[in-house]
Amino acid sequence: MEVKTSSKFKNHSLFDYSGIRKYITRRFDIESAKINSIAILIGLLTGLVIGIYDRSLLYFSTLFGMQRGFSVHELPSYYIMFMPALGGLIVGMISHFLIKRRYGVDGLIETVAVRGARLNLTDSLLEVFASIISISSGASLGKEAPGIVGGAWTGALVGRILKNPEKRLQILLGCGAAGGIAAVFSAPLAGVVFVVEVIYGELETSTFIPIVISSVFATLVSNSIIGIELLHIPAYSLVSPYRELGLYLIFGLLAGIVSTVLIRILYYTKDLFSEIPVHPIFKPAIGGLAVGVIGLFYPRVLGMGYGVITDALNNQFTFKLLLILLFLKILAFSLSLGSGGFGGTIIPSLFVGTMLGGAFGTVVDTLYPGMTAGPGAYALVGMGAVFAGTTRAPLTAILILFELTRDYNLILPLMFACVLSNVMSSAMYPESIFTEGLRRKGIKIRKGREVDIMTSIPVKAAMVTHVQTITEDKNVETLEALMKVSRHVGFPVIDSKGKLSGIVTLSDLRNKVKPGEAGKKIGEIATREVEVAYPDETLDTALRRLASKQIGRLLVVDRTDKTKLLGIITRSDIVNAYNKKVVEKFRNIT
Repeated sequence: MEVKTSSKFKNHSLFDYSGIRKYITRRFDIESAKINSIAILIGLLTGLVIGIYDRSLLYFSTLFGMQRGFSVHELPSYYIMFMPALGGLIVGMISHFLIKRRYGVDGLIETVAVRGARLNLTDSLLEVFASIISISSGASLGKEAPGIVGGAWTGALVGRILKNPEKRLQILLGCGAAGGIAAVFSAPLAGVVFVVEVIYGELETSTFIPIVISSVFATLVSNSIIGIELLHIPAYSLVSPYRELGLYLIFGLLAGIVSTVLIRILYYTKDLFSEIPVHPIFKPAIGGLAVGVIGLFYPRVLGMGYGVITDALNNQFTFKLLLILLFLKILAFSLSLGSGGFGGTIIPSLFVGTMLGGAFGTVVDTLYPGMTAGPGAYALVGMGAVFAGTTRAPLTAILILFELTRDYNLILPLMFACVLSNVMSSAMYPESIFTEGLRRKGIKIRKGREVDIMTSIPVKAAMVTHVQTITEDKNVETLEALMKVSRHVGFPVIDSKGKLSGIVTLSDLRNKVKPGEAGKKIGEIATREVEVAYPDETLDTALRRLASKQIGRLLVVDRTDKTKLLGIITRSDIVNAYNKKVVEKFRNIT
């Protein structure tokens, strides 16, 4: 068929998809699609990294003679005592000669909040390797922090290879960290919530979705390599709900006290080792030797102690042994980490909580025989309660216990005790086990932001001064057109004298304008009670006001004349000003 010159098909090809591309671009968020695709890749790679890490940990545990199921009677006493010291010596050399900057969970919080998500790939990878040496030689630490660092390393590596901008790097680092903890515990929900609660400090939709995706895929891959390790325990349930909730109230407060003790002893031990006049290489070895001496008499405190936790949950220990293991685990953990070892704090917290709960449950069972759930039930709740008290992440604690056990029967006392422990611990000690180290470095983090930076920037430095306004005498039709053109959903309203008289938003348009009322005046629908900020206030004050009122913007006015509009500040303006200051501070540090 001959196409005429005037035909509408002229200059069009059968394979011209420009219209389709425009439609896809208009309908779908391309940026989100890119991040979500990268999140899948990070999740897959993180699951693989954690699988390799777990296998390496098993191999080195066998190499050091500390493999699962080892018995003190199968090895010479000096062997049990000196293996943690040997591992500490190796770790000391790696730390002193090769690692310039330590991370751990607290380091990742600092990296996200202060350092623009700039993770040193070499240091973080060496830290993961050093943790293998520490744990496999008998250090009383967990594998979850190295897993989180390994996941963050994966996210940072992928982000750099793909040359992602800084803002996206923060999201990708979080994706890797969530995938790391999800893969370690086979707990994708806990992985997501941990990153939101602990590392980011707040939830944003733009970060939540890719973190979920990464967590899911990391768990799938790690499960295929490692397998799912659930805690096999009897089915516990409430026997007398009202009586037992009262007991769990007492227990939750007790768990908060023990959590605070654990944090204080850890940092007291760190201070103690910092003052010992020996070369830094030998400090982890000294700590390892002390742990080895403890392990010589009570080998159950060595390593991570999953098997010991399971035995306590199954009521295998006496009251006396539970208390001994409780105090010795806190001591061994503090010596291992405080002396310079590498490893996590979560699994030791779970261990301590299990022993505390088992001991408390034994007392309860003695006082009220057959009238409450067994000691193992309190041991299970104790795991979550002490974890919540040390990390200040109660939701993560609840989810991680649920995913480790797949048991919903004790969810009510678990939630109750975790929240109470968090409240008690926060009242006794303002910092968590992660943020205390940052506080000692002069960095105060709250909700993913450094408090000192937020309190040092005035609103006038971040506000937008060129504000688009609308007058009271304009009609709704004009407002709708203005919203479409500007893509803003709220405008300050000005009266005939140029004074601020209110604000009109999309919600006002939806709630106060009926069909056919396009001619209605703005003055009739505007909100007169306006939340404002002052130019001399700090960003911290403005952000707290936005959060408390659950709004997205504040109008900046003169303190002496609230009808004089000076500018407008939004949540994104605050974040951008904060990030800019962080970059300046990071450059000064480096």
